[in-house]
Amino acid sequence: MRIVIVGASGLGLALAREMLENQHDVVLVDQSREKLDSVSERLDCGFIEGDGTLPQILRDAYGDSADALILLTNHDDVNILAAVVGRSIGYERVILQIGRSELMDVCEELGFDEIVTPHATVARSISRSIKSHSRVWAQIESAEGLEFGSYIVPEDCDGETLGGIDLPRGARAVARLRDDETAQTGAETTLAHGDRLLVAAIPDVRAKLDKMFGADA
Repeated sequence: MRIVIVGASGLGLALAREMLENQHDVVLVDQSREKLDSVSERLDCGFIEGDGTLPQILRDAYGDSADALILLTNHDDVNILAAVVGRSIGYERVILQIGRSELMDVCEELGFDEIVTPHATVARSISRSIKSHSRVWAQIESAEGLEFGSYIVPEDCDGETLGGIDLPRGARAVARLRDDETAQTGAETTLAHGDRLLVAAIPDVRAKLDKMFGADA
């Protein structure tokens, strides 16, 4: 399959890697030469520098044929416009990312029914993670590159406040689940053995969190 991805966002790059690992041809389109240069040695795919809403750019990416156009920039208006242009050029399958729920109806009225809503998807993953007995990390694209996961409070932290357990720098607990009730957390939040904490962290500190809470948390 030949896949055209517009937007070298975190999600766009992750998808490109996944498609390449599954032996698909990938063309990555982005306006930023700096972004494309930064990933060119790590991704064995085609690169086009340019505005993905322009017909000529999408024609160049299409080549002789393309199985899907996937629009993953961080701007809903850009993704919608590129979807309309792509469909007019001849892309039969168009998938676009939308962040604002109020634009979903607009996309459906335009005939686009394959819509990615990453924040809603991640929110559901976090909810399932914190209510389950497994630790599932989910990435959310942000300036800080944060990831979210959950840990069970160990026995030696029973009765401690959140501010007193000294989380690693770069990690922050954002919610506590106890008896199927979820509450926001702060420095004065009291912990009990068996509580499940939702933790936001930069990737580099995950190993420290595993050691602190136990790898089987």
